[in-house]
Amino acid sequence: MSTALGTHDAIQWTLADLIERLGPMPIARIRTTPRPGTATEDDFLAIDAQSEPLCELIDGVLVEKTMGVKEAILASWISTLLNTHVLPRGLGVVVGSDGPVRLQWGQIRLPDVSFISQERLTGSNWRGEPILTCAPNLAVEVLSLGNTRKEMERKLVEYFDAGVEVTWYVDPGTKTVRVYHSPGEFQEMTIDDQLTGGVVLPEFSVSVAEVFSVWDKLPTKDSSP
Repeated sequence: MSTALGTHDAIQWTLADLIERLGPMPIARIRTTPRPGTATEDDFLAIDAQSEPLCELIDGVLVEKTMGVKEAILASWISTLLNTHVLPRGLGVVVGSDGPVRLQWGQIRLPDVSFISQERLTGSNWRGEPILTCAPNLAVEVLSLGNTRKEMERKLVEYFDAGVEVTWYVDPGTKTVRVYHSPGEFQEMTIDDQLTGGVVLPEFSVSVAEVFSVWDKLPTKDSSP
């Protein structure tokens, strides 16, 4: 797995280096202050404290997450569906997109939704730290047009290397959910399928149609006041 670069190495960085590590993406997503390759967890926390756009820390680079209102609504709905199952049973916690996770030192990701079991929370200092130090059991990413293929492929590798057991890639465009059990192994679920929690939440089950039903519950532009 990649690690953050030192200051000397960062001086040598070119645009090609960024593309090689992060994939082609709009340059506006990459924070240039601090200089790419030199950003630290303190820099990450400073941005978070200023309520600026959410960023992830990748190889010493602060990269803004891509999420519009539509994706945020869907992520919130998925959190609700999970919480309805998790909270009454005391299974753990469901965390939203502003809950940073340290996958390894200097690598901080922000899953759109994540579930962390009671077992993983026990013994971790999660209450007193601004960044989660235990990997979630389930990580959920709601895809947006700004995401690149290489970016999302790399994120899968990092999740599973850190101990994530299941990852959902939720695609609003196709109304499908890819359920990953490893970076190269997935099942694609359509609106005709039932989405389960697998080994992470074995009793959780919801139709994919219900996952995307949030759009049907929202008022349209032409709705009467």
